[in-house]
Amino acid sequence: MAEKLMKYSEACKQFDPVFGLETHVELCTRTKLFCPAEVSFGGEPNTQLTPVSLGLPGSLPVINKTAVDYAIKLGLALHCEIAEWSQFSRKNYFYPDMPRDYQISQYDKPTNGNGYLDVELDDGTVFRVPIERAHIEDDAGKNTHVGGADGRIEGADHSLVDYNRAGVPLIEIVTKPIEGAGDRAPEIAAAYMRAIRDIVRALGISHARMEQGNMRADVNVSLRRSPSDPYGTRSETKNVNSFRGIEKTLQYEIRRQAAILADGGEILQETRHWDESAQATAGGRVKSDADDYRYFPDPDLVMLHITPEHIERIKAQMPEMPRERRNRLKAEWGLTDLQLRDILNADALDLIEETVKAGASAAGARKWWLGELSREANAKGVSLEELAITPAEVAEVEQLIAAGKLNDKLAKQTVAGVLAGEGTPAQVVEKHGYKIVSDDGAIEKAVDEALAANPDVAEKLKSGNMKPMGVIIGAVMKATRGQADAKAVTKIVMGKVRG
Repeated sequence: MAEKLMKYSEACKQFDPVFGLETHVELCTRTKLFCPAEVSFGGEPNTQLTPVSLGLPGSLPVINKTAVDYAIKLGLALHCEIAEWSQFSRKNYFYPDMPRDYQISQYDKPTNGNGYLDVELDDGTVFRVPIERAHIEDDAGKNTHVGGADGRIEGADHSLVDYNRAGVPLIEIVTKPIEGAGDRAPEIAAAYMRAIRDIVRALGISHARMEQGNMRADVNVSLRRSPSDPYGTRSETKNVNSFRGIEKTLQYEIRRQAAILADGGEILQETRHWDESAQATAGGRVKSDADDYRYFPDPDLVMLHITPEHIERIKAQMPEMPRERRNRLKAEWGLTDLQLRDILNADALDLIEETVKAGASAAGARKWWLGELSREANAKGVSLEELAITPAEVAEVEQLIAAGKLNDKLAKQTVAGVLAGEGTPAQVVEKHGYKIVSDDGAIEKAVDEALAANPDVAEKLKSGNMKPMGVIIGAVMKATRGQADAKAVTKIVMGKVRG
């Protein structure tokens, strides 16, 4: 039965939304957080295991130093206070994907705390998101429910568990309650998640591929009548793994909760999940409080001691942050706000920058990645970076155009050949014999034939009407299999009609 919903605009008029995000970022370390088991995506189920990641009796965890350094880097990027002493605790709960029946996490003594992130929205507005903590923990395995709709446990007749992910290092970034967002709450949430993704990629600590589960978020939402009122009862929608899903989850929960409260009902504190097919959240279980997890310090792990000197060494390794980088490239490339936004929306900034570094102009690189290659990616349903062409190859095509060896049509054919696996641009050009016909004799012959076949066009050109020039150029291109230089054709045509 469909749940009752209030119009979004009306819900935001009647209620003040407060939300929070718990973002899980899977780190791209070589091994797991507490054992030397390999970390890689897509391996054979239950092959990346050790006694520690299986929670076998007698096995003891040993902390992954690289994971701690990655956590410090993220803490610095989020303007957090880095604790000199932090501690791991056991978070106790039973679920089949947690082989030891507890998760090793950080509770009252996290590594990073009390930070913030300034998020820039499309219209240039900057909204500060307060960060409560960014703590280290290990991930659970993965359950696959068989027989239910859309892989959910409801209606399933059995479940399969893959423990490869169990023990993979995570950083969980927990915001403080985010107030004052009003009807822009969904937009701010999505922009915040994009900013987190960009930061962890810039730091080199996570692949942050949401479709692979490298990054996902739990979305907490509550409503209150007025900003001066206490917080309302919240729902928590678990493991949302797309920017669009995060926006839609917030919109739906605001509408759902507003309808309940307007009718005099009460919000149940529960976990929910986002159903992409239904474009709705669905109820799960009653939400547990921290006391229910019976946290206590893990007796097998000593406290983490992070010295000020070590933090300074990490600071010296910090790269340029995404927001500063975007502003620098915008200035260097002479982009407008709209042009930069188009690049960011296409997730093409890295690719364009690498293409420019390989020798292309910024305008040329942008034209290819946002034009021909974006259309190709959309047609195949893949991301730009998954296309079978590298920034260096795009730059090579641009250089062939600049050298007068290819025109736009031949360049597109060359790119198509590279995408089809025919080799590098140079190999594709050689294979198909692509080259601009610059021999004036060959072009002149084709121009004469085109003018003779189109006497009305020739008369218009003589009178100074340049609009029909495309007819002649098109005919010459057809005669030369697209290999004529359009500028040379135009020059020859005008010489003849002005004769």
